[in-house]
Amino acid sequence: MKTKIFLNLAVKDLNRAISFFNELGFPTNPKFTNDKGACIVISESIFVMLLVKEFYQTFTKKEICDSTTTSEALMALSVETREQVDEMIEKAVKAGGTDYEQSQDYGWMYQRTFLDVDGHHWEVFFMDESQIPENM
Repeated sequence: MKTKIFLNLAVKDLNRAISFFNELGFPTNPKFTNDKGACIVISESIFVMLLVKEFYQTFTKKEICDSTTTSEALMALSVETREQVDEMIEKAVKAGGTDYEQSQDYGWMYQRTFLDVDGHHWEVFFMDESQIPENM
């Protein structure tokens, strides 16, 4: 089996969080979804597990941060074009997320940021690897 990434996020309202990611175009895997959590399919090897806070807490002894005021992690998703970066941000805002931070254009990389409905920080970027400066 190839290595897969399962990103686990604590959410306040599971149905709202599922709806948000579905509106971005990411389907839910019903095999790993119930009233405590849902599996959002980002790609063949990347999944986001949306877990209600009480269930999330069973996996850690640490306090769950308030992701609307504290940075827990920066999740970054690559897309195939600059236009897809803008489209993802538009979808996120329409679904109830927040356009967060100004766009960054480095010539070889273009990125924008949104916060999901629970305040988790997502960066969406397009990168033309053939244009990466040699002196990075």
